[in-house]
Amino acid sequence: MTSLPVVLDLTFTAPIGVEVKGDMWSCVQIPNSAELFNTKRAVRVDALVDGIALPNVGLMVTGTGGHMLSVSAKLRKQLGKDIGDTVTVQLERRLA
Repeated sequence: MTSLPVVLDLTFTAPIGVEVKGDMWSCVQIPNSAELFNTKRAVRVDALVDGIALPNVGLMVTGTGGHMLSVSAKLRKQLGKDIGDTVTVQLERRLA
């Protein structure tokens, strides 16, 4: 078992919006996350979205084995962005 926390060095750009069961969710898909985290279960990370810190945030499972980061209405307002807009996400540390 891996000793936590684990430093991550993943930065990517993706649109806000993940289709889940026919609905568009305000989330960002994490690329290759099942391999990165070696699990298909939810994980907690420290992340930045367009430079805004999200400490100890949960990544939800997508249902297809990946993970997604929720982008709340409050965060979208801070960013001045909405579903369909692109953000840069940096995963800094895995906590659990």
